[in-house]
Amino acid sequence: MSEAMKQAFGLVRRPWGVFYLKNKITGEQKSLKTSDRHEAQRLLQAHNESESQPHFNLSLARVYLNGADPKLGTRTWQEVMENIVAKKTEETRRRWEVAIKDRNFDCIRNLPVAETRPEHFDRAVADGKVSTNVYLRRIHNHALGMEWLLKSVIPRLQWPRPVFKAKRAITAEEHAAIAGRELNAERRDFYELLWHTGAAQSDAACLVAEDVDWNQRTICYSRKKLKSRGATVKPALIRFGEDVAVLLNRRPPTGPLFPYLRTVRPGDRATEFKQRCDGLGIRGVSLHSYRYAWAERALKCGYPERIAQQALGHNSKAVHHAYAKHAEVTVPSLDDWEKEWSKNPHRNAQSKLLPVDFRSPLAAVAESH
Repeated sequence: MSEAMKQAFGLVRRPWGVFYLKNKITGEQKSLKTSDRHEAQRLLQAHNESESQPHFNLSLARVYLNGADPKLGTRTWQEVMENIVAKKTEETRRRWEVAIKDRNFDCIRNLPVAETRPEHFDRAVADGKVSTNVYLRRIHNHALGMEWLLKSVIPRLQWPRPVFKAKRAITAEEHAAIAGRELNAERRDFYELLWHTGAAQSDAACLVAEDVDWNQRTICYSRKKLKSRGATVKPALIRFGEDVAVLLNRRPPTGPLFPYLRTVRPGDRATEFKQRCDGLGIRGVSLHSYRYAWAERALKCGYPERIAQQALGHNSKAVHHAYAKHAEVTVPSLDDWEKEWSKNPHRNAQSKLLPVDFRSPLAAVAESH
């Protein structure tokens, strides 16, 4: 049998000069988008080799790839992960160092990036572990952004959806039981501050006395989670009431408010809290549950969502969880709200966040003009 008979594709030139690739079996034609016969012949040869010699084609592709980037054909996913870690700092770097040790990544760790197929990633996320899914997607996107991947391994809309465990807010009764049983004053005040402010545990633990403005009665701090974004992120500014004022007066007047807890790793603070919950038979909550509790309390008293987002962060899952789905709330009368507003529409014009009395059925909250 001649070489020409073995070829699956042939060339067809249309009257307007453009060459088309023709499948000799199905008759299907596809434009090569060129009028140059030499270029068309090269494309024809590549398609025929791809059809008849896939392994040779892969080797040939590697030769071309190595000309553009010597490591493009040999770079492994472990190298991609190490590249990501090297670019992170502080707490974000620590999180990534832990994340890339995930055993689910062992099946792709030494796999060349250029040879990765969807089934490789399917194997890594087969057990449904959320953190594996989330971090693998970030690793994949990093490789794409660095142009170490020629195309997506899995198209964006085809990634398996992570299934998160149900989260809930800590109740007032549960918080009172935990705080009431806590013998360590620093840890008890820490839990109380989380209840009143909804702050993230690392942000609250690292507060210093200088973050507190007693004249304006505000706490101002930069989110540790967002520190890597630089000066573009505005710090959180929260006005506090009498309960928090009493709490702050119990803490050191200068320096760290929680000298011991700021030195403890977030995972260890979470473990200590879980031990207290287990001792009281409380299940299903963590330190992060204080953020959910703050958001639900805010919704129930009519706290506007835009200001709750300002307090907890605009991308806060706690705000979305409370305002979009779960927390029950009776919508206040617009007439009553309007009358309350008309009494003093310019109240506290110096601040965008006004004090809120959570015991009041109508929380007088407004945004300055």
